[in-house]
Amino acid sequence: MTTPEAVAEAGAPAPPAAGAPDLVAAEDVLLFVNAAITATGQREFRSDAAAQRLSLDFLHTYVRVNYRRVYAASLALDINHHNAALIVRALLETAGEASDEERRTEGRLIAARLALLPPPRVYRLFGELRRAKVNNRRTRAIMRDWLAARPDLGHDAVKYRAGLKAAARHIHLRCRQEPEPLPEIGEFLFRPGRLHRYEHRMLDAWRRAHYEQGAVAELPFSVAEGFAARHGMKREVFLKRAAPRMTRLERLRTQEQRAAVRRPNSPSVEVDLTVMPLTRLASYVLSLGFAQRAERRTELTGALRAAARRAAGTLAGSWGRVHAVLDDSFSSSGSGQKRRRPLAVALACHHLLEALAAPGAYRGLWTSGAGDALLVRPWGPTPLGVRILDALEPGPGGAAPDRLVIVSDGWDNAPAGLAGEVLRVWRQRLDPGGRTAAVHVNPVYDADGFDVRRLAAGVATAGIRDAEDLPALVEIARFAEGRAGTEELYAYLDRQAARFTGEGGTA
Repeated sequence: MTTPEAVAEAGAPAPPAAGAPDLVAAEDVLLFVNAAITATGQREFRSDAAAQRLSLDFLHTYVRVNYRRVYAASLALDINHHNAALIVRALLETAGEASDEERRTEGRLIAARLALLPPPRVYRLFGELRRAKVNNRRTRAIMRDWLAARPDLGHDAVKYRAGLKAAARHIHLRCRQEPEPLPEIGEFLFRPGRLHRYEHRMLDAWRRAHYEQGAVAELPFSVAEGFAARHGMKREVFLKRAAPRMTRLERLRTQEQRAAVRRPNSPSVEVDLTVMPLTRLASYVLSLGFAQRAERRTELTGALRAAARRAAGTLAGSWGRVHAVLDDSFSSSGSGQKRRRPLAVALACHHLLEALAAPGAYRGLWTSGAGDALLVRPWGPTPLGVRILDALEPGPGGAAPDRLVIVSDGWDNAPAGLAGEVLRVWRQRLDPGGRTAAVHVNPVYDADGFDVRRLAAGVATAGIRDAEDLPALVEIARFAEGRAGTEELYAYLDRQAARFTGEGGTA
């Protein structure tokens, strides 16, 4: 049976060694940031969920105990929601380990991060705090402030009823003594059926939906589905009525079902793909069959390029000549829980790098040799070494690329180890001055190594969750390459934390 002790012996980061504390601290910080960006505790292609969770829990504990300031400051970085929730919970559970100043700083960071998390994730976190019996004054204040900032608690009471009820009970929220509409919400949560009607439109729609089909369409889609099944409504009728209240993702998920019952003269596309986030849009594109992608090529390619230009922002066209190696090997299929996620990140990075590069100065190479980015699929081995050799070839005019970006899980296997040797020889013999800046971004957390898998010591590796984070990750990669010192790393974290909490509240 795997234990934390066995994990530690297998390669867990050791405590800072005497004589080199700054160097080890910087390495540990970057290691944790990579994990917090990529790991979600879910199954990956080469490791199961249990190994992922064990490795991640160990790393969280190690960094929190040894570098609490950095652990809290990580909330200001582009980490994923899973790790943000883990950090918030750990900080609140171990408040006694922090000084007064640390608790004030942590409170500001927690409040700012909770404001960005999806409501279901926050309510789940509040439930975990309740089960863990974390109910100190700071925790209650943070929960009250977050609830007070919600735009419509009536909507939350209907859509997240169990979560809101548990949170209100845990912090002893005095619903009956608060201004409207909280008294109604208190009756709705704790005394359902007592009031014959509610002033709040959403609460009354929920009441009427028990016996009136017309009220079903007034509810949030996820709640309305249950009532529709209860009333025996036909799926096509329900979807037509519920469409105006659907979120963008709900419209996207039900688009094919609604298309089957759409009238002949109605528009074929009901979702504006151009406003979707780049990586999420790439995931949607990959979920379509080859025939659909080919048929909608103009629409999908235009949407991907528009999202990439929006993500590039003011950096568009500023990266000069960019060559990229993009992994579409079989391992990019991900897992049942993260289906095609690595490939979606690679496809999104392909379009973002095209926008970041100077006009006409981008070259993207897929490991499979595919020439059509829109029709890529997870297939074959991972010949990273061969593709890196191709990418290092001079472009038009005989000029070497200004940047080399590798998007891969790092499992170079055709042949194994060639990519590391190519990069080592190139950096040491052919480009010792670093004319070409190289960075490897990896979307997959390696549970055994407590980090993302690296290709070569001389090339910075950063974990990546969404392609939109690529420009920020290139900045962090400076520290991994040793081009910036430990003091600069901590200064960077402090700047990020100050920027992040500039608009946040205090707790």
